Amino acid sequence: MARYTGPKAKISRKFGEPILGPSKALQKKPHAPGQHGRGRKRKQSEYAVQLQEKQKVKYIYGILERQFRGLFHRAVVKQGITGENLLKLCEARLDNTVYRLGIAPTRRAARQLVSHKHIAVDGEVVNIASYSLKPGQLVSIREKSKSLEAVTTSLSARNAKRYNWLEWDQQQLQGVFTNYPERDQIPENVNEQLVVELYSK
Repeated sequence: MARYTGPKAKISRKFGEPILGPSKALQKKPHAPGQHGRGRKRKQSEYAVQLQEKQKVKYIYGILERQFRGLFHRAVVKQGITGENLLKLCEARLDNTVYRLGIAPTRRAARQLVSHKHIAVDGEVVNIASYSLKPGQLVSIREKSKSLEAVTTSLSARNAKRYNWLEWDQQQLQGVFTNYPERDQIPENVNEQLVVELYSK
């Protein structure tokens, strides 16, 4: 699968923020990667700024171009603001929800759990990371997978962060995708309007 598997710190330095998880590299090297990273920044064109924002969203959610374009078309036909719809659809992905519930420490780890058939939706095993959840659907860990070290470690380190669109049952180790989140509930620092402008050209 053509996923980005390179250095996470390099991507974080490229965008100037830890988009793929906490990174000490940003503190040590606050400039962009490469031999010209310390040099004077040239003024970016409007297109470059829009493209960079699109790339940022793709890296955050781990989505490839073709899949991302498909999500954008779904966001366009959906009622509401296109940019917000796009982020809502990204948040409704199964791998992202597994990450948000705290079952996995990162979206990469969540994708692996899903593809290795450790996650079930409404009692049925689903191994498609891009599976789009609908409000009311139940996401759970398979009975055989509840003792997995990766899962138990992540759940024990699970922080107190709660998301309004998700409900988590610690006893049953399952969560419910209650509704699509509102834009102000999504913590990611992205300007979705720039992505809309890029695709609207």
